[in-house]
Parts: sequence; C-alpha cells; structure tokens
Amino acid sequence: MKILIVTDAWEPQVNGVVRTLKMTTRHLQEMGHEVSILSPLDFRSMPCPTYPEISLALTTRQKVEKRILDIDPDCLHIATEGPLGWLARGVALRHGWPFTTAYHSRFPEYVHARFKLPTRISYAALRRFHNAGRATLAPTPAIVEDLQARGFKQARLWSRGVNLDAFKPEGERLPRKPGVPVFLYVGRLAVEKQVHKFLELDLPGEKWVAGTGPAEDKLKARFPDARWFGVLSGEDLATIYRSADVMVFPSVTDTFGLVMVESMACGTPVAAYPVPGPIDVVGMESDGGVLSADLRAACLAALDKPRDAVRRHAEQFNWPAATRQFEQALAPRRAVAPPMPLQPAAVASTS
Repeated sequence: MKILIVTDAWEPQVNGVVRTLKMTTRHLQEMGHEVSILSPLDFRSMPCPTYPEISLALTTRQKVEKRILDIDPDCLHIATEGPLGWLARGVALRHGWPFTTAYHSRFPEYVHARFKLPTRISYAALRRFHNAGRATLAPTPAIVEDLQARGFKQARLWSRGVNLDAFKPEGERLPRKPGVPVFLYVGRLAVEKQVHKFLELDLPGEKWVAGTGPAEDKLKARFPDARWFGVLSGEDLATIYRSADVMVFPSVTDTFGLVMVESMACGTPVAAYPVPGPIDVVGMESDGGVLSADLRAACLAALDKPRDAVRRHAEQFNWPAATRQFEQALAPRRAVAPPMPLQPAAVASTS
C-alpha cells in the first residue's frame, strides 16, 4: 500500500512522537509498503510560541490538498492535531476519504499547565478532530479507556516498541562518582513534564538531566548541582541510560513515555507516579521499576531492581508488533467519484 503520514512533529525535533513515526515508517517499509511523510519541512514555517524548537507550517488547505493529491495515497494517517493535521483533515473530508488519527500527547493537560485553559475546552476540540476519522490510535490501554470515557468514539490501541539492538545493557558507560547512585531524567524540559519534582527530591548521589526545552534556563539556575547533558540521541542516549542506576519519570501527562522503555531496555529501572503511561509501560507490580505517589520512595526502591530482570521486562515492547497494530488500523480509501463539473444551462433550439 501507499501510505501517507501527515505530521506537525518531524525532524529536526527530537522527541517520542518523531521517534515513533520514524520507527513505524521504517518497519512499514520493511513490510513492503510505500510511505510518504508530509511535514512542516515541506512548507514555510514559523517557531511555535513558547516551543521555538517546534515548527508550525505556514500554508493553506489548497497547497496541502495539492501535495496529498500528488502523492495519491491508498491510506491517509493524520498523526498530529497541529496546523497540518487540521488542514489534512479538511482535505480528507472534502474528498470523502477515510483516515486515521493518533493521540500522542495529552494536549489539554499541557495547555492547562501552561495557560490554565480548562481541559474541557481542549477536549471538545480534540473530539471534533479525531471523531471524524475511522480510528484514533492511542499508545496504552489506560489511555484508550480514558479517551473512550471522554467521548472519543473510535479509540483503539497502537502500542510502542524499542530498538533492542541499540538500547541494551552492554556497552560504554560514563564516568561517575564512586559509591553513590545516579538518578537520571531524560526528556523535554517543560512545565508539564514536572522535572522540578525530580530535582527537588532529597536523594543520595547524583542527579543527571538529558534534554532541552523552554524551562531549561530556570531549572539550571534553580538546581545548579544537577549534571546537565543537553539533547542526546543514538549511542550517546543509550550510554547515559545504562550509566544511571534509576531513570526518574515525573510526568503525569504523558500518554506513553518512550524514554521509560528505552531506559529499561538498557537495564535501568524506572521510578514514576502511578498514572496512565507508567501504569501500562512499567506496571504497578513488575520488574521494570517502581510506581508510587511518593516519588522519592519509588526512586529508592527502584535501586533494588535486578538489571537483567528490567531488561526482560522491556523486551515485550517491540516495533514489529506495534507496526502491525498500526497497519491493521489503517482505513484504505474507497473509490469516490470526483465532483461533477458544472455544466452550462441548456439552450432551447429555435431551428
């Protein structure tokens, strides 16, 4: 099949959405599908207010429509609810094409954390966006259930995976102070991620932070004793995971948290709150880490998790299985006749 994925999140961004779409694209291609990506790279763009590393496409529905018709996909997937997502949705509805969508981020909670906009307003907009599609793909059973309870009619599971060859316990480790544990955070430095909840904890040893974002300067100024690594990817990211003793995930708004699986694949247990995302990825009672409303207690208890058991827990998450879920949810286009051109009014003959 010829599959088109429309996404407002793409390179050069470094985040879980982009990694998910890139890995899914790779595995779809290995399955024999032809995959095209329509992203802000295809148009003029501007930095997103308060998130300058995110580009917002500056374009029109007509230009998006031309790109989509030129690609002429068998299946259309709209990955994000940004400007490109809404424009692609409009094109699909105009032509009567079925399409699928994805719910990657708890956007209403993010907006509320930053601007105090009531979540009911954001959820109403997202219901309108997603319910026009044939399926809304969400990353965990808990998120699927939450969406269904909020009126999302076609929510279904599309899990995530991890590259078990790239993220593994064996490999280089970073130098560290002897005899003390290392607690690590990996991800965006933004208010909705609650990184300060981790950095405020009274923990033994060192606190390491890998990532960037709009809250970076404030966090560095407030917590100068933490060790800051910036954005890491590839082998550097795997190295910092396996160098730590515990990966701390303080967010309560993520839908999945791909960094948790990457960390566990490297043998490093996760400490997190018992909320959607960690509940399905780590589990309340598992070898992958510890969940607790007391994040400090979770961090300390996670130190006792055997690293080989943590790795085994991560092995249940694989990209081929997740990509098959994605493939099975796609909605192939039906043959829809194009709109009939307007005909001139008939003129009666006088001959």
